[in-house]
Amino acid sequence: MADQTLDCKGLSCPMPIVKLAQAAKGMEAGDSITVIADDPGFDPDVHAWAEAQGHELKSLDEEGGVFTAVIELK
Repeated sequence: MADQTLDCKGLSCPMPIVKLAQAAKGMEAGDSITVIADDPGFDPDVHAWAEAQGHELKSLDEEGGVFTAVIELK
């Protein structure tokens, strides 16, 4: 099992999701990716991406305009 963290702060939509999708391609089921982003559109985008791809959004926290999402790949 491999875990990866992506720092996407400063990137605007759709780049955090593009970076997430690129990282997920090189990983396996059971791996998790933590994404840190400050784009306000990241919240709905990461929900939609995880659902569309069949992955599980384990958590999504927001503090001071910075989102931290943990996605488990399925």
